[in-house]
Amino acid sequence: MPTLATNKRAHFDYELLDKYEAGLVLSGAETKSTKMGHISLKGSFVTIHDSELYLTNATISHYPFAGFKIAYDPTRSRKLLVKKSEIKSLIGKLHVKGLTLVPLRVYTKRRLVKLEFAVARGKKAHDKRSDITKRESEREIGRAMKNS
Repeated sequence: MPTLATNKRAHFDYELLDKYEAGLVLSGAETKSTKMGHISLKGSFVTIHDSELYLTNATISHYPFAGFKIAYDPTRSRKLLVKKSEIKSLIGKLHVKGLTLVPLRVYTKRRLVKLEFAVARGKKAHDKRSDITKRESEREIGRAMKNS
């Protein structure tokens, strides 16, 4: 499963609770562009409209060999394919205050393009600082073990 794009800020800005997998509904040119790695999840999020999930604000560049396409919108909302039972459970989880859906990575599974997203809770500034200090202390311990 080669990863095509990752959301690097997701682990830093959010506490990830549950992970899910969804298929992406893309046009043919968007699929080819995505498989070439011309996709960015920076600033993207997952929304729910009419009991359907959508990936919003993800940027898929125009496929250069597709010819001229009038009014191509690289940041349009793209539908996610998820089972109805999972959508119902996600709607229930999102009614809890402070939870959101965050895209983590886009990858291929056989010939399909999939999105991994998570139910997440935003971290506060002090949580981020404590994570940074913990990471730095682990690095120092590793260096000390390596040198001795």
